Amino acid sequence: MGQTEVLDGGVTSAQGFRAASAEAGVKYAGRRDVSVIYSEVPCVAAGVFTTNLVAAAPVRLDRERLAAAPKAQAIFVNTGCANACTGDRGLADARKISERGAAVFGIDPSLTLVSSTGVIGTLLPVDRIVAGLEAAKPHLRAGREVDEEVARAIMTTDTRPKRAAVTCVVDGRVVTLGGMCKGAGMIEPKMATMLAYVTTDAAVDAAWLREQLKAAADVSFNRAVVDGDESTNDTLICLANGLAGNSPLNASHPDAEVFAEALQTLCIRLAKAIVQDGEGVSKFVTVHVTGARTTADAKLVTRAIARSPLVKTSWFGRDPNWGRVICATGYSGAEVDPLKVRILYGGVCAYDRGRVADDETLAEMQALMAADAFDVDVELGLGDGEDTVYTCDLTFEYVKINAEYTT
Repeated sequence: MGQTEVLDGGVTSAQGFRAASAEAGVKYAGRRDVSVIYSEVPCVAAGVFTTNLVAAAPVRLDRERLAAAPKAQAIFVNTGCANACTGDRGLADARKISERGAAVFGIDPSLTLVSSTGVIGTLLPVDRIVAGLEAAKPHLRAGREVDEEVARAIMTTDTRPKRAAVTCVVDGRVVTLGGMCKGAGMIEPKMATMLAYVTTDAAVDAAWLREQLKAAADVSFNRAVVDGDESTNDTLICLANGLAGNSPLNASHPDAEVFAEALQTLCIRLAKAIVQDGEGVSKFVTVHVTGARTTADAKLVTRAIARSPLVKTSWFGRDPNWGRVICATGYSGAEVDPLKVRILYGGVCAYDRGRVADDETLAEMQALMAADAFDVDVELGLGDGEDTVYTCDLTFEYVKINAEYTT
């Protein structure tokens, strides 16, 4: 392991991928809001989607396409409208975008996937989106400039574009993986309105790619918590076009772990970027839970802490209120013995199996919390179960953004 190298790149870093964006006026004037990711050749494709039972039309369509055949050549993305809770009309509109977009790019509609993000309950302006795809086509290209452009074009309440790329070596050949994502609010670790795209020039077996993408999501996007709300549109798609020329990766390939590590590294970088740019975020907090009776118990505790408004507001106020952390631990549903629990802020112990920190120690923790990022460790002392979540504070700005989201 340890053979992954990080690049300054994005979705066009891998061979054979190009991208472009355009202004379509989906919701706002004067901004790029339609994007396309395109491969020179058809790709093996895999996807992981929201577990919300209220799934948006593009999620439903993409699931259907990938279940029928794990292949794609283009992804069409719009921001400004989620196309969620739009009934039969919404699904028909998603199909129209797919079919008319496919005609623009001269490919079969079955090789297209679609994504939408934005306000729930509004209908897609299909003609404007198709016109945007037509405007984008002549500008398809590769490079950091367009990687930045399309990453910005998929944003909603994000304040900055999120992209990354990595390389690894498979069969003695350099394989590249690039990616981008958007998301700032409505982020919860059940495939959390998050969109993420990964491209690679590796040749990969379709079933194995699906397994590895799910595994990568579990250690990255499924560990990202901004506010505990799970979106209707959460989507993670990976396209692999095979242009690196390696023998197809599968579970028995000697470099399978190398590729899996690279994919996880890329997804973790993207997931952390989402939390760091969470709505109104001023603190990036990594919550580690160790010593749980089971891994499932550890997950219950990390998520209870990361979702708690009381815990999150204390982080915003630089208040080392460990009492809120142990309270969330206790109601998480995990097995907990308060006389075996230790809680640490930035490595400084706040609570130690019934003994509490003095004022001097609390002041030390408060000083540590002035940093943009810090860790909170909870040791349960009951077993070997452990888990990690990437989360943030809850600020006045988060309330303002979401109080005025549709107005």
